[in-house]
Amino acid sequence: MNIHILTIFPEFFKSALETSILKRAIERELVVVDLYDIRAFTTDKHSQVDDYPYGGGPGMIMKPEPIFKCIEHVLSNIDEAETRELVFLTPQGRHYDQNIATDFIRVDHLILLCGHYKGIDERVREYWSMREISLGDFVMSGGEPAAIAIIDSVVRLLPGVLSDINSAVTDSFYENNLLDCPHYTRPEEFRGMKVPSVLISGNHAEIANWRRRKSLERTFKYRKDLLSDEDIKELNDEI
Repeated sequence: MNIHILTIFPEFFKSALETSILKRAIERELVVVDLYDIRAFTTDKHSQVDDYPYGGGPGMIMKPEPIFKCIEHVLSNIDEAETRELVFLTPQGRHYDQNIATDFIRVDHLILLCGHYKGIDERVREYWSMREISLGDFVMSGGEPAAIAIIDSVVRLLPGVLSDINSAVTDSFYENNLLDCPHYTRPEEFRGMKVPSVLISGNHAEIANWRRRKSLERTFKYRKDLLSDEDIKELNDEI
């Protein structure tokens, strides 16, 4: 898989891409991450990527010319037979979730356009067929932090990245859209708090039932909106 990041701050990604799972995935050539500095596609001597908005108002707007040229450069180096997804990271986009992450691992090329300043010239959005993605109902200085979050969530799903893929497929949201159940490790007792006896019973059916019930309870407590009518009924039956 190839991930292409279009940004005016390529240095932002250096530490994240050289750490932990992302670093190992890149070193094993399970994913290729390319950074493109949008400033490199400007034509003026000041490498200007933003300008004042027409009609007045606060903030600066990213100019269309360098963004167009950057996108065209990336696409020109992708074989037409390969699949690609162009993504614009914006607080106005659809909320990102595990289902979208799973969609992304199916493409050969994931292209992430990081906005900045007040926004980008609307003609970029009108011309290019982009999926617009938001991490949530809040505003950051740019799309770079969102890009890192998306890259991490996608790369860990690629075959061979995690030593045990079951670690990923049992995470929150992955299969049943529920929050994950509580987990425990050694020691068996810590400061008077004991691991639930069912987890050390060796009864795998009971353990599975306990985890399912706790997952439902945790989702009900923190994200009730995720529960289906069937989930609610199951939880009520348990009570």
